[in-house]
Amino acid sequence: MCQNINDERNHDNQIKVVSTFSDLINTNFHGNINALCWKRNLIGDFKEIVSQLQLKENITEISVEDLLGLQLSEKGIAARDIILNDIQLLTDLGASPSFNLLKNYERDDEFDFISTDVYSFHVDRSPVGTDTFLCTYYGAASDIIPNNQVTQKILIPEIREKLQELHDGNEEDFKTFLQENFFDLHYQPNSDAQPVNLGTGHLWRLAVDHPEQKVLPCVHRAPIENEGEYRLLLIC
Repeated sequence: MCQNINDERNHDNQIKVVSTFSDLINTNFHGNINALCWKRNLIGDFKEIVSQLQLKENITEISVEDLLGLQLSEKGIAARDIILNDIQLLTDLGASPSFNLLKNYERDDEFDFISTDVYSFHVDRSPVGTDTFLCTYYGAASDIIPNNQVTQKILIPEIREKLQELHDGNEEDFKTFLQENFFDLHYQPNSDAQPVNLGTGHLWRLAVDHPEQKVLPCVHRAPIENEGEYRLLLIC
């Protein structure tokens, strides 16, 4: 069962809520806090934008030019202005935001004992200092989960044993094998875990695993999409 951002019990643990974009980018992660949320109640018709965009692939990147070419109502224009402003804010920050119309992500069904797709709880990793920014404007929203409520999948004995069989090599190369195949990035929720749904309209900044990071990376997952409904997602 997922909690939501309005549940204040979570805010002192993993999440810090801020009220401006400046606070979002200038607030440091610390202690258990590895997720920052610019909480917003957006006004505008984002469904209208979804209805006018053309899905070319399961994940279709939408350009600024595509957005500007839409013929929208007053509420649709308000929604577009919000998206364009968010893209500009992140671009000015030096990020490379990707705005997507999304039907679904590719599933990983190669192994029946471990999944490494984005529907599995996972962390992002980067060789350089960076953060993940994320906003769902329409459709199902992602979940995050406190680090003390998950177990790294490669540490679960039955999974680790099968991975060792799959590797079929010496122990010294096993760690490299786990990293190269991204097995070490994925986590299993504990039986009493309480994920937090990120909701729509809020702009999030999530901690990433990189050499300069001073907190644990934020464990998150993509949602199962609502049937017959596309997602409108900004991510970088």
